Amino acid sequence: MDPTISIAHPWRGTYCFHMTENIIVRVALYAGGIYLFLNLLALLFSEKLIFAPQASSYVHLPDELKITTGNGEKITAVYLEAPGAEYTILFSHGNAEDLGKVFPFMQQFHTLGYSVLMYDYRGYGTSEGSPSVRKAYQDIDAAYRWLVEEKKVAPKTIIVQGRSVGGGPATWLAAHREVGGLVLESTFVSTFRVKTIVPLLPWDKFDNLRHIKQTTCPVLVMHGRNDAVLPFWHGKKLYEAAPGEKMNLWIDEAEHNDYAYVAGSDYFDSFQTFMEMVRDENEDRIIRTE
Repeated sequence: MDPTISIAHPWRGTYCFHMTENIIVRVALYAGGIYLFLNLLALLFSEKLIFAPQASSYVHLPDELKITTGNGEKITAVYLEAPGAEYTILFSHGNAEDLGKVFPFMQQFHTLGYSVLMYDYRGYGTSEGSPSVRKAYQDIDAAYRWLVEEKKVAPKTIIVQGRSVGGGPATWLAAHREVGGLVLESTFVSTFRVKTIVPLLPWDKFDNLRHIKQTTCPVLVMHGRNDAVLPFWHGKKLYEAAPGEKMNLWIDEAEHNDYAYVAGSDYFDSFQTFMEMVRDENEDRIIRTE
């Protein structure tokens, strides 16, 4: 036999095929394991990352009250009632704030003639219990029902406002209850997409993007272009997803924690302009129902 002639061995191709197949299977198993591990981590620790309650910054506040939640736990709230107010603001604060920290700022809305109800999530300030996404929804719903049932506030005159993590319960409420308007300041598309543009997990918490698509009220979205905590694209995407009447206030130099300060007078000017939009929408609703 000519030594220069090579003889093909059929088993070599089969062997290579099985080697490649085994590698693919192993990679898939490793990737699947990592993916399941990420889901488990998110399930176990996500709410500890979402909520960061600090020691209460207050003992008692003016006009303080207690609201009972669905399971009997009580949350602390402050109601600043403006006699003859046309609209009432229901405010949800950020994850490292409590009533003591936001009280001075929210007083400015009261000075402008709005009634204001602000509250602490469970586990925050002097509220009972511990926080979670599910409880945050229950907390804002309890505050909403207190306004409607105890104070006889008309739902269409309630402006629900959420800052940062407070945008989660605020957007949920606007999607599930009748409100006059929704205001979002420096909030996010969803919890797990704070650091990723594309969704990595098949489930999420505080799915604001889904909820805002279900709203029927006017929406105001405010966000700083220099926000490094919740990058600007979050606010822009939420604004684009809002299906009804809407407006935005993008502040070029504003970061996450100084938005209102950098916005200055534009902050309240935009809010007042938004309220005109809400009034017009309410008038249109009346006309459509006649």
